[in-house]
Amino acid sequence: MATAPRAVVLLSGGLDSATALAIAQREGFVPYALSFRYGQRHAIELEAARQLAARAGVAEHAVIVLDFSRFGGSALISDLPVPKDRSPEEMSGGIPVTYVPARNTIFLSYALAWAEVIGAGDIFIGVNALDYSGYPDCRPEYITAFEHMGNLATRAGVEGRTRLRIHAPLIRWSKREIIATGLALGVDFSLTRSCYDPSPTGLACGACDSCLLRLKGFRENRIEDPAPYQPSAGG
Repeated sequence: MATAPRAVVLLSGGLDSATALAIAQREGFVPYALSFRYGQRHAIELEAARQLAARAGVAEHAVIVLDFSRFGGSALISDLPVPKDRSPEEMSGGIPVTYVPARNTIFLSYALAWAEVIGAGDIFIGVNALDYSGYPDCRPEYITAFEHMGNLATRAGVEGRTRLRIHAPLIRWSKREIIATGLALGVDFSLTRSCYDPSPTGLACGACDSCLLRLKGFRENRIEDPAPYQPSAGG
């Protein structure tokens, strides 16, 4: 009997990565979840990732510790204020201050290394170009370029033993579509955390770009977001 193929799934703890994990399992992959503690102010997402990985029954869940705050350059890893209450037009008008320089490149590089070690040819990442069009490392052409590089940079790729494929199934989906798919696949969105600027106890602010897009997606599905919000957020 053929064994199921393995895949590394980047799992942040947000609704996008949770849905990407569910899609990987639906497609028959044995998931190896990979998360990062990189100095993010919203580190509450790591507990969400742990719970999601446990609920999904992944083969292994690795958490890598990095220190992006050493360089700064983003509101997610410094004292720069996180933008709040922005309109859709403002969100799509250029690269936001919440962009973390080279984050997805670094994350995918770790995923590439782990995939080669465990004999996996597939990596899943929950990037989305529709809602985060200002993020250069969430674009389809970026994913294509990294996949090409990965096949040039690994022993498995050069020897022809494994052809790397990077799956970004959500890349052209709206939040409404992502949430609808996740619900159909049984994702427990109450476990997910998406806020860029949560309270010390982990309550979402309801006003950052990530919260606004998330709340809009749940409204368009005509259900209430089950994540916990601060009392003034109206989530």
